[in-house]
Amino acid sequence: MDSVIQLAQIDQEISIIRLNRPTRLNAFTREMVADMNNTLDGVSKDPHCRAVIITGTGRGFCSGQDVAAADARNRTAPSGVVERMFWQEQFTGMGQRLRALPQVVIAAVNGPCAGAGMALALAADVRIIARSARFLVAAVRLGLTAGESGISYYLPRLIGASRAFEIMLTGRPIEATEAERIGLCARLVDDEQLLPEAEAFTRTILLNSPFSVRHTKRIMWQNLDAASYEGAVELENRTQILASMTEDYKEATSAFADKRRPNFRNR
Repeated sequence: MDSVIQLAQIDQEISIIRLNRPTRLNAFTREMVADMNNTLDGVSKDPHCRAVIITGTGRGFCSGQDVAAADARNRTAPSGVVERMFWQEQFTGMGQRLRALPQVVIAAVNGPCAGAGMALALAADVRIIARSARFLVAAVRLGLTAGESGISYYLPRLIGASRAFEIMLTGRPIEATEAERIGLCARLVDDEQLLPEAEAFTRTILLNSPFSVRHTKRIMWQNLDAASYEGAVELENRTQILASMTEDYKEATSAFADKRRPNFRNR
C-alpha cells in the first residue's frame, strides 16, 4: 500500500512531499496528519536539503479534514475535549513545522485546497498555483470557526484584513484568478506546468547562498510580528553582519566582481 505522505528527492537539495490520498482529494485523517508531522520532522534534520515542494497527488491539493472520518467518529465513538484538543494541535502542528523548517517551502497547489489543506498552503513560504486551484475556508461552513490551523493568522497578513474578513465570514471559495489578483500566490500557471514551474522557481532561490536563504526566511517570518520598526531593523542588522562573516559572502562578492557564478560551500 502506498504511503499517504510520500517523500522523494528531486536532487540532494530539493525534496518533494506529496499528499497521497487522491480518491479522497488528499483529505487528512488523523493518521495522515501524524505521518505528515513525522515527515516534516525528518526533513528538518536533513543537512543537505535546502528546499521542499509540497503538492497533492491527483486532481486536488488537499480537501482539508476527512469529514466522512470525523462524522463516523461523531456517530460511533465521539472524542472528548482532551482528545479533540490533542488532534487540533497536531493539525496546527503541520503549519508550525513548515514555518520552523530551515528549508524554504514552496506549495504547488493543484485543484481544491480547503480547510487544513489551505492552512498548509498558507504556511508555506511561497505558493505557486495551477489554474485548477480553488481555495476554501471550509470549517465555517461545517459549524466550526474559520480560525483553523493558523488561517486567521496567515490570511490577513497575505491579503489584508478587510478581504480576509469577508472570505472567512462567508466561507466562499477563492478561484485561481482571484488568488493571483489579491496576492495569495506568487505565480499562476497552467496545470501541466505546475511542478516544472515550482522546481524552476525553487532553483532560482537556491542560486543564493544557503545562509542567505535560510536567514531571509527567518527574518521574514519574525518581522511579520515585529513590535516596531526598530525591532525589525535590529534583527536585520545582526543577521546581516553574521552573513558578512561567512565564506559564502566573500565568494559571492568575488564572483560578482569576476562576472561568474558563485560556488557556495555553506560556510
